Amino acid sequence: MPIIRKVFNKLQPPPTSARHYEYSMLFSADDDAGKPSKRLLDIAIDSAKLAMQTNLDDIAQRTKQGNYLDVWPGEHYKLLSGIVQTLKPKLVIEIGTEKGLSALCMKKYLLPGTKLATFDLIDWKKYPGGAHLKETDFADKSLVQYTDDLSSKEGLKKHAELLKNADLIFLDAAKDGTQEQMFIDNFKTIDFVNDPILIFDDIRLWNMLKIWRDIPLFKLDITSFGHWSGTGLVEWKKF
Repeated sequence: MPIIRKVFNKLQPPPTSARHYEYSMLFSADDDAGKPSKRLLDIAIDSAKLAMQTNLDDIAQRTKQGNYLDVWPGEHYKLLSGIVQTLKPKLVIEIGTEKGLSALCMKKYLLPGTKLATFDLIDWKKYPGGAHLKETDFADKSLVQYTDDLSSKEGLKKHAELLKNADLIFLDAAKDGTQEQMFIDNFKTIDFVNDPILIFDDIRLWNMLKIWRDIPLFKLDITSFGHWSGTGLVEWKKF
């Protein structure tokens, strides 16, 4: 992305200032490979309403960025909480633990007896700069982390039985134009039991534009209610 930004800056500098900016592109909707479904529209509307009422102050206190989680719409933390409250999933899969904020915001609204499995290549205890997670977050067994690569065939095979029972999958990985497509291709081999909802992060970033555009399933861009860099919902079925 830095290389793309340098090239575009020479051709066309940003028309306004911002703390953080990324280049993107607009596309027509009528010839998109996938369209929204009533289910996705209902999920988006209900989740946005719940996000308005969601309080994440207890989680925000763990950060040094002020009440960063209150930036909504614009950040996706309250929306993730709203989606969990709407769907009431028994099993959530998160790909990309990073510092753990997203996991904490979803875990807060899990029903008793349900589970969130978060995946990353780095153990949260060894995350550069430190994570926002604590040992106590894992005490009730509703949150578990695996350090396996689900974009690999080996990692996928190891956790296939877990993945197939997912109700909600949050995909927040490399955004390098390759890894997300590998996840999609691997998911095609999983016999999901519950037609899970997939949440794609950063769908407006340059490297994600083709991946998001080419998904031929029911999908809905809900960036206005989610992450400023793009949030998308997909009703997953084999294709």
